[in-house]
Amino acid sequence: MTNDAVVPVALSTYQDDSAFEFAKVTAAEKLRPHLQLKNADDRDELVTAINKYYSIDELVEFLKQKKTTEDGKTELKFKKVTLQFPDSLIVDSATIVHELQGKLGITLDGGLNNESVKSADNCKCNCRCSDSTCDREETANQKLWILADTSYSPCCVDEVAAEHVGSELVVHFGDACLNPVDKLSAVYVFGKPYIDINSLVAKFRERYPVEEFAKSKILLMADSPHTYILKTLTEALSEDYEYIAYADLKLDKESSARIIGYQPTAQSSKLDTLNRTLVNLKDIDEEDIDLDSILAEQDLFHISTPETPRLLQLTTKFQSVTVFDPETGDINQGPFPNLMRRYRYMHMARAAGTVGLLVNTLSLANTKKLINSIGRKIKEAGKKHYIFVVGKPNVAKLANFENVEMWCILGCDHQGIIVDQNNEYYRPIVTPYELLLALSDELTWTGKWVTDFNSVLEDLDDGNDKDHEDKRDESNDQDGEDYEDAPPEFDPVTGRLLSTSRPLRQLNHLQITSQAEEDPSESNALIKKFSSTIAIKNTVSTSAVHLQNRHWTGLGSDYNNEGEGENSQEGAKLEEGRGGIARGYDYDREVHI
Repeated sequence: MTNDAVVPVALSTYQDDSAFEFAKVTAAEKLRPHLQLKNADDRDELVTAINKYYSIDELVEFLKQKKTTEDGKTELKFKKVTLQFPDSLIVDSATIVHELQGKLGITLDGGLNNESVKSADNCKCNCRCSDSTCDREETANQKLWILADTSYSPCCVDEVAAEHVGSELVVHFGDACLNPVDKLSAVYVFGKPYIDINSLVAKFRERYPVEEFAKSKILLMADSPHTYILKTLTEALSEDYEYIAYADLKLDKESSARIIGYQPTAQSSKLDTLNRTLVNLKDIDEEDIDLDSILAEQDLFHISTPETPRLLQLTTKFQSVTVFDPETGDINQGPFPNLMRRYRYMHMARAAGTVGLLVNTLSLANTKKLINSIGRKIKEAGKKHYIFVVGKPNVAKLANFENVEMWCILGCDHQGIIVDQNNEYYRPIVTPYELLLALSDELTWTGKWVTDFNSVLEDLDDGNDKDHEDKRDESNDQDGEDYEDAPPEFDPVTGRLLSTSRPLRQLNHLQITSQAEEDPSESNALIKKFSSTIAIKNTVSTSAVHLQNRHWTGLGSDYNNEGEGENSQEGAKLEEGRGGIARGYDYDREVHI
C-alpha cells in the first residue's frame, strides 16, 4: 500500500507545521518616562524615584492610622487595603507594593517582615527593630491587593472590585476625576510628573503674547498629577499678565477622601466648579458670584490633553481652550468636539420609543437615585426603558441590543461618557441632561452640556414639581370628557410619522385579537403568527413592531402550512455532510492499494 501526499483543495490556504505553532511571548521593555530615570536598570534608582514620585512615606503614615474600638482598645483603622492603578502605571504596582510591605512590616503569610528587622533591645513587639515606637505587630495584620483591571472608568474609584475582598480603603493612583464616592473611603495618590517650568512659560508666552493679552483674563488648569505646578506657573506669569488665575483641586465636602503628596488651596465654596476651585481671581463680586459668566470670559490654558468628554465640557464653558501636551511640548488650539451632534441626538431621543439606561459606574454618589429618577421620567413620557450595567462599553456589546433605539449613559464626566464622533455605534448615545431636555414638553436648547449628577437631579426635581401641577390642572379640565387620541408625532430628524414613540400610552380604543387564538386547531403549532399583534395589555409592544420590520424572524419562519405552492413545501431531507478537516476532507483523500 502506498500513501500519496494529501493534496489540498484549490481554494484552501497552504498550511504546514508552522501554522499550528503558538507565537512565542517576548518580554517587552517597560518604559517609565514619568519617573525620569537616568539608568532604567538601576534598582536603587528606581526605588528612590518611586518613593519620591508617589510620596510612599506619607502614604505609609496614613495607613498606620488607628482607631479606638467600643471596648476601649486600639486597632488599625484600615486592615484591608486595595491599590487601584490605571493601565499606564501598572508597571510600578509591584515595586510600590513591595515598598509598602517593607515599610509596614507585611509578609505574604501575614507575619513580620524579617528582612527589615534590626537588632535592638527597646522594641515593643519583639521584632528586634531599633524604633522604640515600633508597631509592626499591628501593621503586619494589614493586607494589600492590587486592582489591575478596573470595572469602569480608570479615573473613578472602583468600589465594585474593592468590595470583592471586603476592602476598607481604596488607594487610587494616577489621574482622578475627584467625584464623590458612594461608600468606601478613598485616598488619591496622583504622583508628581516632571515638567520644565521654563519651557512651559516660554510656550505660554508664545500662545499669549504680552502685548496682546496682558489685560486678558486667562485661567490655568491641568489634570490632577500636573496641578501642583500651577501655583508656581501663576507666580512666574503674574508680573506680565494682570488677570492670570488658576484652578486648584477640590474635594467634595461630604467626601471622606484625602489627597497624598499634595495640599490643595483652601478657598470659598462659591468658586467651586468642575471639581476645582478658582484661585487668584480679580475684579469679582464676592456677594453675587455667577460662575458661568466668569468662566465665559476666561481663556483656558490646560496642561495635558483631557479625554473627549472632559474636553467637550471645557469648550462649552470657556471663551477659548488651549491644550499643552507636556510629553511633546506642543500646543493645540483645536478643532475640538462641538455640540452640533449633541443637538441632533437630543431630537432623536425625543422620537425614540425604547431607551436603554447604560450604567457605566456604580461607585459615584447619587447614581442609584439618578437611575430611579430618570426611569420614572421616561415612564411618565410614555416610553419604555431597560437598565444595562456595562463595565467598559464598546460597539460590539451595545450592538447586541438592536431593539434599543437610544442609549442614555450614566457615567463619570471625566472619562465615563461616550462621545461618538465617528458614528461607530449602532444607536446614538446621550447624557441624562440631554435626555431630560428631550422628554420635556417644551424643548429649549440652552447650548450647555451638563454632566454633573447633582445638577441633573435638581433639574429633575424642578421638572417633577411642575409636571404634577400641570397634570393636576389637566385632570380638572378633562373631567367628564371623552378620551381623545393624542396628536400625531413626527421625527424631527427624518420627518416621518411616528407610531411607537410613546409605547406606554393607553390604547383603550384599540382591540386586537391574535389569529392563533381564533383558530384552536393551530394551538399546538410550533410556530405561530403574531405579525398582527402590536399591543399587549393595552400597551404598544416595541418588540413586536421591531420583529415586523425584520426580514428574518427566526429559524423555520419561512415555512408554514397556510399557503399553497411554494409556501406549502416541506423541509429538505437530512443528508450526511462532508467529513474530515479543512486541510483535507474525507472525499479528497485517495487511498491506493
